[in-house]
Amino acid sequence: MLILNNLVKQYGNIKAVAGISLKIDEGDIYGFLGPNGAGKTTTIRMIMGIIKPDTGFIKLNGKDINSKDRTRIGYLPEDRGLYQKQRLLETICYFGMLKGFNKFEAHENTKTWLNRFSLENQENRKIEELSKGNQQKVQFIIALLNDPDLLILDEPFTGLDPINQLLLKEIIQEKAQAGKTIIFSTHQMEQVERLCSNISLINKGKIILEGELRAVKDSKKTKAIEVVFDGKVDIEKVENYLENVIVKENFVSGIVKKDHRSFLNWINKIVDVESFQVKIPTLEQIFIDEVRESR
Repeated sequence: MLILNNLVKQYGNIKAVAGISLKIDEGDIYGFLGPNGAGKTTTIRMIMGIIKPDTGFIKLNGKDINSKDRTRIGYLPEDRGLYQKQRLLETICYFGMLKGFNKFEAHENTKTWLNRFSLENQENRKIEELSKGNQQKVQFIIALLNDPDLLILDEPFTGLDPINQLLLKEIIQEKAQAGKTIIFSTHQMEQVERLCSNISLINKGKIILEGELRAVKDSKKTKAIEVVFDGKVDIEKVENYLENVIVKENFVSGIVKKDHRSFLNWINKIVDVESFQVKIPTLEQIFIDEVRESR
């Protein structure tokens, strides 16, 4: 479990992080979201120990994160930090030894992950000779190499084709099932919806929305509805119940004037309803609306 308690980080007159508190459970894939300059990177750097908070504390599995063995933390940064002139195998082995492996262990673990990512035939190539997608896979391997308890992924899908995105998602889910704590930061909202169980949205250094993803989406339901039916309806009568009405053959949509139940009771008497759906906004739309409202 990762706990952030009232974290504050100020640079001059600017509060990059202004009192963030979070609890992220073991096995959770946690979406840490926000626009550019919101304070995400600063928060991640405090978790990593790169910078220290002005106030507040961070605990991992009940202990101050600064007192724990940081080899148990894996980090994939948004910006690549690989040695371009070094060869692939020796690069990953080097990072493995920095994480506490001896040379043999680093080599064996590196080989295992290279095979998983279909990079075994490129181990003697220089990093600069690899595609951007393969360099991203290398960074992901380095983050995973020591099977960390906490895994922080900042824009992990950058440069990856759909097949490799699917592979990364499989591995992330495997780690969550193994009880690892995962922080997933990205602007790709569709990936968050597919992977994350809980999210927080920050802006201007403050949390403006947080909770279980499904509950967050349910709380943002609108009065917009869509109905698919068999039969015919009179558009003038539909307008007694809905605004912004669209009627097409066996489909009607609009904004409910009063409540969903009265409209559904009425249309059920007129036609055979095949499906009735209250439209729920996408996470991307929620993100945009919440950030605009917080400005």
